[in-house]
Amino acid sequence: MDMEGVEIRHQNVEVNGISMHVAEAGPEVDAKGAVLFLHGFPELWYSWRHQMDHLAARGYRCIAPDLRGYGGTTAPPDVASYTAFHIVGDLVALLDTLGLAKVFVVGHDWGAIIAWYLCLFRPDRVTALVNTSVAFMRRIMIRTGPDFVNPIDYFNRAYGPNYYKCRFQEPGVAEKQFAPAHAKRLMRQMLCHCFSHGVFCEEEMDDNKFPTSPLPPWLTEADIDYFVTSFEKTGFTGAINYYRNFDKNCELAAPWADAKVQVPTKYIVGDGDITYNFEGIQEYIHGGGFKVDVPLLDEVVVIPGAGHFIQQERAQEVSDHIYEYIIKFY
Repeated sequence: MDMEGVEIRHQNVEVNGISMHVAEAGPEVDAKGAVLFLHGFPELWYSWRHQMDHLAARGYRCIAPDLRGYGGTTAPPDVASYTAFHIVGDLVALLDTLGLAKVFVVGHDWGAIIAWYLCLFRPDRVTALVNTSVAFMRRIMIRTGPDFVNPIDYFNRAYGPNYYKCRFQEPGVAEKQFAPAHAKRLMRQMLCHCFSHGVFCEEEMDDNKFPTSPLPPWLTEADIDYFVTSFEKTGFTGAINYYRNFDKNCELAAPWADAKVQVPTKYIVGDGDITYNFEGIQEYIHGGGFKVDVPLLDEVVVIPGAGHFIQQERAQEVSDHIYEYIIKFY
């Protein structure tokens, strides 16, 4: 498969008890370095197509899996099989299978959360990190002490029970909205509107209120079709199960309650991303708290006017930012 001039190689790899679909680009031998791309919700390896093209052309080996529950990767039926430990375990096993001692990691959305956990649990496997969209947020990632509030309780109090992260908790409820038959409309609405400029993921996404035609200039019908073809086959349950493990992840991560992320890091976010507009988050990012938690934080980049799906919406800018950082290490 060719994407924007660079050949994309596909394989399925047995890792951690599942079969993982992995897309790769760039040299396998004599690469300058290896880059592991981690996608978010509701996406696939394909979200990184522009960055893979950019870095592969510059001599880097680019590795972008469909995460557990997505695309061509196994989707275990049990909700409990989607904890951060499972997913980080998949990635460590993938690196072992590919013979990679360390990688440069790039994450977005849920992929960013998993990247933070990977850097907490196994910093020895990560050369450096570029994380996009989701900053390190200890209070929703790790049980920290007697005053700790479970993330879903916190979201319920802050945003109400119809907030998508709360709505996604009960098996079957979210699946009605996210039925495979609705994949075409859902993917258009999600990529065009959700998680950006004050819009979360509404229970009813009315076509008149959230028009999806024409598509924004950074999306093509072929892009939409790639996502839709996959989600029509798999459904969205695997993807939604990540949200159903918010509380469990905090419980499991308790041994890292006071741990810091000891990996060189660059953070990129659009100022229209909902994750940049959570209560108190900008003060945390810019006021010193983020740097306390991530002592090797080298740079924070805020892209004006950009929304949530930043690696697609502002593909060239994000690719340039990653390249400017990776050359410091390879």
